[in-house]
Amino acid sequence: MEQLETSEQAKARGANSVIPRKLVQVITPSTIVDGNIGPDAVHLLAIKEGNYGVEKGSTVYGFAFVDCAALKFWVGSISDDSTCSALGALLMQVSPKEVVYESAGLPREAHKALKKYSFTGSTAVQLSPALSVTDFLDASEVRNMIQSNGYFKGSLNSYINALDGVMHPDVALCALGGLVSHLSRLMLDDILRSGEVLPYQVYQGCLRIDGQTLVNLEIFNNSADGGSSGTLYKYLDYCVTSSGKRLLRSWICHPLKDVDSINNRLDVVEELMSHSEKMLLIAQYLRKLPDLERLIGRVKASIQSSASLVLPMIGKKVLKQLVKAFGTLVKGLRIGMDLLKLLQKDADVVSLLSKVFKLPMLSGTNGLDEFLGQFEAAIDSDFPNYQNHDLTDTDAETLSILIELFIEKAAQWSQVIHALNCIDVLRSFAVTASLSFGAMARPLVLPQSKTVTLNQETGGPILKIKGLWHPFALGENGGLPVPNDIFVGEDVNAYHPRALLLTGPNMGGKSTLLRATCLAVILAQLGSYVPCETCVLSLVDIIFTRLGATDRIMTGESTFLVECTETASVLQNATQDSLVLLDELGRGTSTFDGYAIAYAVFRHLVEKVHCRLLFATHYHPLTKEFASHPHVTLQHMACSFKLKSESCSKGEQELVFLYRLTNGPCPESYGLQVAIMAGIPEHVVDAASGAAQVMKRSVGESFRASEQRSEFSTLHEEWLKTLVNVSQVGNRNLDEGDAYDTLFCLWHELKNAYRASS
Repeated sequence: MEQLETSEQAKARGANSVIPRKLVQVITPSTIVDGNIGPDAVHLLAIKEGNYGVEKGSTVYGFAFVDCAALKFWVGSISDDSTCSALGALLMQVSPKEVVYESAGLPREAHKALKKYSFTGSTAVQLSPALSVTDFLDASEVRNMIQSNGYFKGSLNSYINALDGVMHPDVALCALGGLVSHLSRLMLDDILRSGEVLPYQVYQGCLRIDGQTLVNLEIFNNSADGGSSGTLYKYLDYCVTSSGKRLLRSWICHPLKDVDSINNRLDVVEELMSHSEKMLLIAQYLRKLPDLERLIGRVKASIQSSASLVLPMIGKKVLKQLVKAFGTLVKGLRIGMDLLKLLQKDADVVSLLSKVFKLPMLSGTNGLDEFLGQFEAAIDSDFPNYQNHDLTDTDAETLSILIELFIEKAAQWSQVIHALNCIDVLRSFAVTASLSFGAMARPLVLPQSKTVTLNQETGGPILKIKGLWHPFALGENGGLPVPNDIFVGEDVNAYHPRALLLTGPNMGGKSTLLRATCLAVILAQLGSYVPCETCVLSLVDIIFTRLGATDRIMTGESTFLVECTETASVLQNATQDSLVLLDELGRGTSTFDGYAIAYAVFRHLVEKVHCRLLFATHYHPLTKEFASHPHVTLQHMACSFKLKSESCSKGEQELVFLYRLTNGPCPESYGLQVAIMAGIPEHVVDAASGAAQVMKRSVGESFRASEQRSEFSTLHEEWLKTLVNVSQVGNRNLDEGDAYDTLFCLWHELKNAYRASS
């Protein structure tokens, strides 16, 4: 609300006159542009379901979102399955403050995904169903609405050009229409008229990290309080500009999948690390920069602003703010261009930077340097004290002319800002590596592997890391975490198993090792140094993680259903170039069911998918099942026992975790020892120990030793294969291996049922 006249003007109309007011705009948490909104982008997202899919069982979603402060819109589409992993990735990447959607237009799975992923730190996101059925129009009606209202006239690329890069443009345009309708209802037409529309790709051309993996690896938000402490983003964030921080988040969401592009970034990082004085000089310039992205958005929006025409008092107020914003923008661009000119004096630096981003033309006939100088001179002449300048109508006209001339080169100014953002992020990578308290290595990234078959022993994917440590996990007594060597895949000189079956005690470091491996791959494909001594990997196309054991009460999903849903996504989408990490699969259900599922999933990934696989489990019979498998290596997190210092005379021992990855299987999980460490009363642990011995004797035959597994194989495998050939398991089109896995699971169920009845 804004008043339309001063108190003096109201008194002149009469002593009891009320100052009239008018609703100008409706500001929500997702559309705020002024004030201290912090460096993070503030997004409003609209989602629309399409009526078709690329294949049976898939759903197409169109989406559009806006950063009102930067005056940027993005449009795109995704094809998703019932797990909504792509939708989850979109929500995690965009991190919206508000989501607008059709109240009756989204499937049940999509509603669950909105509830699951809609959070920003510890703050829940506002979910806003459309107030009217006309908010989400069809594509042709959206085009008419945009054209008739003159929206996106100030866009560098029209919204039609942006849709050319979208796989399903009609449903994306419908989502954009829903977003436009929502903003129009909030009286934010100035943003719509001046906004720039860009295409957005959730996965294309990058290492795919779905929403659940972003959560499991704590990339942006930790699991403790939803904050950024102890996350990959926080670890890498040494950016000194707000727009640099936003670009860093975007890069983390989209790690590269091209060897040359990765090495180009690494070359710049290495150059900066070897010249610390350059890093300091760059930081000195960058710290002086205002938020250029948001300032240029505010200045662009002023061209379409109707406030000064409709409400003169508001126009004066806005005009004064605009003079300040424009002056700050011009001065900030001058600082940024001075930095770029300084860097361009070094031919080596120019060569390296030009491979990462397009360097703007600063000097010469068409250079920006002289052009910007004209605006600096005009501001100094016409607005010598623009911070507190009293404005006249002549000043308003002069400023309007200056801004229109300035915006003519909006594309070039955006290029300058993008170059500065890239420099800030690359410098942040260099600072991260330089300040590390452990070994850091430049990764050697190889192209994606050739086709792999079960019997082929060369040319497959590789992941070989020596001295790997978790980048933001503290070791014992606050020291450096214990480094470990990870080697899965196929070296150029020697074959090595592609799957690591990992066992070890509870609290022994299995999950930490899995997370550290994933983070190393992401860092490598970001073009950053990796926390290790050496790192060699072929490009990873998708990272899958199944970590932790949680239910989702708000969406009505049990622990086991969550496990199965996440595992289903792995089995449906993993390729030989994927990295798959599964932690304690099957623990959400009965022992026999869980073991059967763990066995079948592990075997399928090893023998059918041929991906790089790290599989942590407490099902120790699995180590006997796969002890002699040529594509599986058995390792465990080591531990030892030592005498308790306070009871040496009694000979009591306590478990000591070594956190060292060691060859071979772990004999047991030492759950009772961990229970003692957790403070469970001794008499309870003693009772549990006795019960454990009884259960081991009673169910020992259910999980047979290796020779009994061999007996099962020799006596029943041929019979099962014959049964498969005859029945094809209910006439479903399964191949022999999948059918065999199914029957093996049924075999475990039959054994379970037999014992229950006997």
